[in-house]
Amino acid sequence: MSTFVRSYAKINLGLRIGPRRADGFHDLRTMYTTIALHELVSVEVEDGDGIEIRCDDPRVPCDSTNTCHKAAALVLEALGLRSKVLISIEKRLPVQGGLGAASGNAIATIFGLERMLGKELSAKERAEIAEKIGSDLNLFLYGGLTLGTGRGEEVWPLPDLPSLPLVIVTPEVGVSTPVAFKAWDSLTHPEGSVTINEFNHLVYEWLSASGVPALSGDRAETLLLDLVRTGISNDFERVVFPEIPVLREVKCALEREGALYASLSGSGSTLYGLFRSSAEASTAAERLNSSGLKATATQTLPREQYWREMFQ
Repeated sequence: MSTFVRSYAKINLGLRIGPRRADGFHDLRTMYTTIALHELVSVEVEDGDGIEIRCDDPRVPCDSTNTCHKAAALVLEALGLRSKVLISIEKRLPVQGGLGAASGNAIATIFGLERMLGKELSAKERAEIAEKIGSDLNLFLYGGLTLGTGRGEEVWPLPDLPSLPLVIVTPEVGVSTPVAFKAWDSLTHPEGSVTINEFNHLVYEWLSASGVPALSGDRAETLLLDLVRTGISNDFERVVFPEIPVLREVKCALEREGALYASLSGSGSTLYGLFRSSAEASTAAERLNSSGLKATATQTLPREQYWREMFQ
């Protein structure tokens, strides 16, 4: 018997990079939102020992470096249990695509393993496990719209949004996040923090405009689109686009198709565009696909829906 968990993707609504810290990481400011695109992670528990990973994509490692393997080992350790764990990943998202696929897989493993074992970790234990594995896992412990600070691991739920139509474009090229950070360091002054301060100002203005702990409907959508149109941006575009010009071309293509806002997600290589309606998003995706790009119309995934539809 297995538990099947939807492992959702995320996009970054803006990303600002601060100075490099003493530990080698960078301070970041970003807004994450989960989206409806997902992979499927199945978790099975048997008597015995060991963790086995299976994946239908040969580019995904199936050894102890896999985030699902790390998550399963840490969950068993936290619960003080020994079991044989079998994890299968049905890959649907790009590798090194900026959609948080591996991070979402790890969180799906945590929740799937809890269900199979009939035991639950505390929220604090889950967060500690997530931070040991990577920088952006914690966003998947909340779902919906969140603010990411620190190196991305400090996550704060924001007033949630209705589903927003978008188009995801996944070029056949990967971007290494460490390489992108190195390029950023060579471009900027190591002590500079102006980009972080600008992001803080924009987000705080948006939050003060909402004035409530939960926001929904047209007002939320209007405020967010105003925010992204008036200066929120992704710093990685400054270093990734010159190295991989086709990504800039994809962003321009999204804008030509009517996107209200288009951006790289994370360090890439995935780009997305926000659209006024699902019909406009679908039309844009069809046109982009006909031009030879790999485009998918989807929508952002609010927090309540994220939790309601997590288990298949």
